[in-house]
Amino acid sequence: MYQLNDKIKNLVPYEPISGTYEIRLDANECPENLPGEIRAQLREKLDEISFNRYPDPLAAKLVNSFAEYYGVKPEFVTAGNGSDELIFLIESAFLEKGDKMLVVSPDFSMYNFYSSICEVECAGFQKNGSLDIDVDALIEKINADGIKLVIFSNPCNPTGRGIDRAQAEKLVSSVEALVILDEAYMDFWTESLLDKIEDYSNLIIFRTASKLVGAAALRLGFAVANTAIARAIQAVKSPYNVNSISQAFGEVIYKNKEYLQNRQKIIVRNKEILYNGLVQLTDGMADATVYESVANFVFVKISNPREIWEYLKGRSIVVRLMGDYLRITAGTESEVRAVLGALKDYFER
Repeated sequence: MYQLNDKIKNLVPYEPISGTYEIRLDANECPENLPGEIRAQLREKLDEISFNRYPDPLAAKLVNSFAEYYGVKPEFVTAGNGSDELIFLIESAFLEKGDKMLVVSPDFSMYNFYSSICEVECAGFQKNGSLDIDVDALIEKINADGIKLVIFSNPCNPTGRGIDRAQAEKLVSSVEALVILDEAYMDFWTESLLDKIEDYSNLIIFRTASKLVGAAALRLGFAVANTAIARAIQAVKSPYNVNSISQAFGEVIYKNKEYLQNRQKIIVRNKEILYNGLVQLTDGMADATVYESVANFVFVKISNPREIWEYLKGRSIVVRLMGDYLRITAGTESEVRAVLGALKDYFER
């Protein structure tokens, strides 16, 4: 009888929260659908697709649209079927047997998960009590342990914290390891290293269309790196990894620069309303910590998090339960007011 191997036999498929809820603040998505005028552009673009043909293997039009939006050279950009594909691809292709990689904690769990599937040794680095990265200590560990690849999200999912440009550059310039900065949430901050990509031989930056851009349904991720690394990523990826619909729709969305810039301002404003409201609600609670966030969500450490999570679900509001923490996405202003109102009612019970 065939037996599954040890690394997969006890795995279970990812299962999102089931059920229908009026307010979903658990996945850090953009809170609103694309507006009617952009959806009309998408419908027009749909008519141009040759469904009998394979998609462009390099997603050139999509990449050009992305590159123009962010002000980078198209030859530095590789499109992926979500950032998850790129994470797995790079961990499996850029590391060899016996190499070690490093992740920080807490952070996006899939970095470590994919390393186990690739059978790569993965070291850990713990953040400090404020959930921040001690960059000097991280550099020391990378160099002392012979780490070949380090990956972390900046700003961080789930904490909303981040290291600034100066700290990021210090890290990249102080190690020989390949450094991957996952900037999925950098659209909500100002400390990106995208404009420095040519300056370093060991830097990859990830971006996504699933947060600010509001196109999580398309599963679009991007790796930005110097020409040598970019060509290597393009050489090892699947030839037709991004489907024609996602390519065409992504091309249109990134061309709507003014819409995206205005959307960013609204989300950041709503996140500040959420953060300030949570600080006010938990004022005087010795067991509560609201972490200042540079992303589109707020991370909260509090007693009875599961009870609060269940209470909010009873009010048809879903947030993310993460052990002793709750991670709450900044939705629309009305959604933010609703979750703050529900929490107020809970605390006043």
